[in-house]
Amino acid sequence: MEEVEKPPVSIKQEDTEMSDGYAVENPKSNRKSSSSSDSSDSEDEAEQTEQLLTLESELTSNSSNYDAHVQYIKLLRRSGEIEKLREARENMNALFPLTPSMWVEWAKDEASLSNDSNSKAVEKLYERGISEYLSIPLWCEYLNYVQEHDPKVRECSADGISKARNLFERAVTVAALHVAQGSQIWDAYTQFEQAILLTIDQSDFQAIEKQVHHIRSIFHRHLSIPLANLKSTLLAYKAWEVEQGNALDAESDNVDGISSHVASAYQKAEEMYNARALLEEQITRQYISESERFQHYMSYIEFEKSFGDPARVQILYERAMTDFPVSSDLWLDYTRYLDKTLKAGNVVKDVYSRATRNCPWVGELWVRYLLCLEGGHASEKEISAVFEKSLQCTFSTLEEYLDLFLTRVDGLRRRFSSARGDDMLNYSLIRGSFQQAAGYLSPQMKNTDGLLRLHAYWARLELKLGNDLTAARGVWESLLKTCGSMLEAWQGYIAMEIELGHINEARAIYRRCYSKRFSGTGSEDICHAWLRFEREFGTLEDLNYAVLKVSPRLEELQLFRLQQEYKSFTEATDQREQTLKKTAREKRKSGLSAIDEQSPGKQQKNTSQNQKNLHEKKNTRGQNLAEANDVEEREGKVEKQVNEQQMKDNNLSKTRLYTDQCTAFVSNLNFKAKDEDLQKFFSDVGGVTAIRILYDKFTGKSRGLAYVDFEDDEHLAAAIAKNKQMLLGKKLSIARSNPKQGKKESVSLTAPRGHEDVSNQSGIDGSSESKESVEISKGSSVPQAPQSTAHKRVENIQLKGKNTFAVPRNVRPLGWTTNTPRTKEEGDEKPKSNDEFRKMFMKT
Repeated sequence: MEEVEKPPVSIKQEDTEMSDGYAVENPKSNRKSSSSSDSSDSEDEAEQTEQLLTLESELTSNSSNYDAHVQYIKLLRRSGEIEKLREARENMNALFPLTPSMWVEWAKDEASLSNDSNSKAVEKLYERGISEYLSIPLWCEYLNYVQEHDPKVRECSADGISKARNLFERAVTVAALHVAQGSQIWDAYTQFEQAILLTIDQSDFQAIEKQVHHIRSIFHRHLSIPLANLKSTLLAYKAWEVEQGNALDAESDNVDGISSHVASAYQKAEEMYNARALLEEQITRQYISESERFQHYMSYIEFEKSFGDPARVQILYERAMTDFPVSSDLWLDYTRYLDKTLKAGNVVKDVYSRATRNCPWVGELWVRYLLCLEGGHASEKEISAVFEKSLQCTFSTLEEYLDLFLTRVDGLRRRFSSARGDDMLNYSLIRGSFQQAAGYLSPQMKNTDGLLRLHAYWARLELKLGNDLTAARGVWESLLKTCGSMLEAWQGYIAMEIELGHINEARAIYRRCYSKRFSGTGSEDICHAWLRFEREFGTLEDLNYAVLKVSPRLEELQLFRLQQEYKSFTEATDQREQTLKKTAREKRKSGLSAIDEQSPGKQQKNTSQNQKNLHEKKNTRGQNLAEANDVEEREGKVEKQVNEQQMKDNNLSKTRLYTDQCTAFVSNLNFKAKDEDLQKFFSDVGGVTAIRILYDKFTGKSRGLAYVDFEDDEHLAAAIAKNKQMLLGKKLSIARSNPKQGKKESVSLTAPRGHEDVSNQSGIDGSSESKESVEISKGSSVPQAPQSTAHKRVENIQLKGKNTFAVPRNVRPLGWTTNTPRTKEEGDEKPKSNDEFRKMFMKT
């Protein structure tokens, strides 16, 4: 056959197209000599070199910077450094998919540097490009290149024609359903086959007839697909039929003269296109926002799904992916649709591969990618490579990492259970995956349900698949090191031992954890669970031992709950009182300001009215006092419950509390120190039962002093040995507290001089009070028996005559009278006005 020049595929020329004589743009050849000089050239080169160095440094420190890759490639194209340019493109494509225009640039650069004998390398670049995005212009460039540079195709040899036809069939399969641009592929295919027809010998009627039939079938296929410009295709087909000697009206766009099945298919395609014309116009419209275009795509996709044609839905998804390559929601929706319709296969695997490259930060895409590979019976090597690649990505939540590890283990478990012969997996792969997951997640997911679920799954597989009880126990022990304060972890460990029938091991775990503090009611729950366990599995001795251990613990927890309730109640009461005082203070201030603004005559009038209302206020005062007594009585009941419970637990008398028998007195304490700091300081000593930091009763600030109670003298001696050690930057002074000295101080303070007779009359024994009746402490212990004792003393007081109870020094009690008789003038003196007071003070 003679060589015939084939018309190129008609496409819109890319802005990145370069001249035929150069592989890359050469700024020196394009720069006008009249507007350039040697100095300006050197300045531009220096600036370009500096930019290249900056971008190289940026990419070295942060290889995932997409924009830096793009700018670096552009500068290298200008500078003409071919080897660096190739390396930069390969490095970028290893991390990101390249855009269709970038693939066209790359292929044209390489084509300009090589001859036709090296066309295979350029074709590989086109193949890589069309595998990443659906791009009609990229396909057209590829088809044009093969027709122009492949010698076999250009010479129309049998192998060349077969190669070109296979490539065109691939193109129409992948891109011919593109409503807006699919006609470009079909037109190029038709033109190629028509060019082949011209090369056939005119005497070979059989070959000519066969080629004509082939061209006619391409036209028929084209006319049956709803694409843009269908009428133009119909006119071209009729004109070609006229050239073949058929009598048709080539000027009319009707279907007269065409075979009925072709006409029917054309009319159906035209109806389908008309139904989609508005949707096509919406997604291709210019000057609209990206969000609007995205919504138009989703509406279009839902429209296509309603017809149930997977091929059309898939091509529309591919078009959307080209416009929105980093939309994770779109990739998730696309892959879900493919999983539902195509289940598994190379098509779905290819989509998942592209999805994870475009949106590597979405853990769900990686999880479903692994499931797709497993469903497609991929090798362990391929699955493992994808899994390891996923671990290099950064996800937004720890749950995504956990889901990824669990998916990996699930797949290994299924294949381990079902594999036979040479396909049998080693259990060490499962154990290694669990160990890798624990190393990744344990530091970040401490005390979480996710980490518990991972270890419970691991322990179960160690028993079922690994047949290793020691390893399963080791899994639970490693979890308890991280999540020892998590009740569910202990319960899971115990449940495994009970399920295996290891009663003694389960009992040993209960003995380890019953005294631990868990959140909520977990501490009480584990105690009750131990008792139930002993009732169901243990002997009477075991049950008695559990009761002996659990009962004090439950009483301690009950006391703690009561203390918390009392603390909450006290805080609420204090807040209510502060609110009432603040309101009263504001009213008093507003009343004083109003009095100052009144005239002297009006003030006298108000004074007389106030004297009339005094009697009414006295009547209501008793009612208010009764309400206050009710509040005090409620507080007393709560406090009484706390004190009674504490005295019951300790079996001590009221005077036993805070007697400082095993107490360390700490001074030179940092004013910012809290109970937790002292608790941590004495943690190596142990035996701390209470901590009381002393605070100033007026300012509420720490006084730098504290009392620390210990269980026995042994712990106290160890604590005193830490004297002169540093805490929060200050050297502590630690000594044993002297309870007798504190008692003397308490007696002297509670019975002030000048009022001993008052204290004796009211029946208060000041010597019985402890040192804590004077000091104000805000420690870890709650108000205890000394306060309750004070309440009882108050209840035994009988007020007689004038109010002389608890009178401070140098202050006359209410109702105190002197022997000086009151004169009539003093009693009948009229209220003075502001001016009279002012004159009186001026005289003094």
